[in-house]
Amino acid sequence: MAGQESRTHTSLLPIERITSPFARFVRLEASGGILLLACTLLALVWANSPWEEGYAHFWHKPLAIGFGRAFLSETRHFWINDGLMAIFFFLVGLEIKREILIGELSSLKRAGFPIIAAIGGSAIPALLYFVVNSGTEAVRGWGIPMATDIAFALGVLALLGDRVPATLKVFVAALAIVDDILCVLVISFFYTETISVVSLGVAFAGLALSCLANWAGVRSPSAYAVLSIFVWAAVLMSGVHATIAGVLMAFTIPATTPIERARFLERSRGLLDELDSAAEHSPEEHEAIHGLELQCALVQSPLHRIEHRLQPWVSFLIMPLFALANAGVHFLGDLLDAARHPIALGVALGLLFGKPAGIAGAAWLGAKLQIASPPSGVTWRQILGAGWLCGIGFTMSLFVASLAFGDGTLLDISKIGTLSASVIAGILGTVILSSTRPAKAALESSAT
Repeated sequence: MAGQESRTHTSLLPIERITSPFARFVRLEASGGILLLACTLLALVWANSPWEEGYAHFWHKPLAIGFGRAFLSETRHFWINDGLMAIFFFLVGLEIKREILIGELSSLKRAGFPIIAAIGGSAIPALLYFVVNSGTEAVRGWGIPMATDIAFALGVLALLGDRVPATLKVFVAALAIVDDILCVLVISFFYTETISVVSLGVAFAGLALSCLANWAGVRSPSAYAVLSIFVWAAVLMSGVHATIAGVLMAFTIPATTPIERARFLERSRGLLDELDSAAEHSPEEHEAIHGLELQCALVQSPLHRIEHRLQPWVSFLIMPLFALANAGVHFLGDLLDAARHPIALGVALGLLFGKPAGIAGAAWLGAKLQIASPPSGVTWRQILGAGWLCGIGFTMSLFVASLAFGDGTLLDISKIGTLSASVIAGILGTVILSSTRPAKAALESSAT
């Protein structure tokens, strides 16, 4: 076996030997979270180094994008938070639509438990923050501790491996997606100040055109990419945060395939027979190969194709860039003062205590009232541990904080609260889950 592995390794091309470690890292389930953590630490080191002034200067340097007279000049920070993050929200929208159609949110019976848990895990943190900051200008940040960072939460669960059941991972993923839905609604209704009705009408016209293209059978991702840029620009000019365009456009992407599975298998078998009988490097061979490629493209819905292609870009480029541009906050010398500020306290209380209490409490109540069924093979201790993992707010929390406070001292304080609470919540969740043995009995018995 060792000799076979050695021969396989030596048969690799030089470029494959160089890139194989990176390829293995990308295939690692937790790799996105690891890269996100590395970029967060880099941003913090940069913002607290002798070159800290260069941090803000670099991200707020203008960058013009466009063609000819039609161009838009904004800061690099803007292009990441309002541009690239729209792609992140587009992917979130695709995941939400997929889960509603065929996943954990496809029926009330399956979706009830994570939905109830997510509502509790969003409402209690927001309430705790509101109580701490009531009557001050900082109350505007009540949406900060509501969100769960799905990349970090699932990354930790992946690192725990077999010590946590697969059903718990599914529960956390579904809960985080519902969290995202609630966060999108909060951003839409509570963090939008002025609205241009005309621009918003143009955006809805673009969405209607995308729906029409879906109905007409347009399956080219390029067509929807052009429409997405149009809708994004219209939403940007409307006053509504441009990232909402990503979620709205995602729901117009076709989820059906041009050919059925049986027809795909029939055509593919015929093409494989042609390929088998064709001479090597002959025109017939190339024609059969191209035919197979076409059939593989046709049997995949645009939703799945786009989601599959975007996932690496979001995980390994957009989210790390967001972390680099937003996680950098200067805290040397004033960390204790910032930690005692009502904003930091509200965020910390929400993420550290509100999240696990809201998730576990709402889930227990739903099971007790028999309106939701817990996942099999999961204990309440694991639900509580998962609740603490969901206290890792990071990406969405930092994003909402930037909408609530803009640039300035209040934003920095909210970042300190978010980052410190997320670290502690992640550690607590990891300790609880790693010390929990696999369940021998279903949760239903303990809830009744």
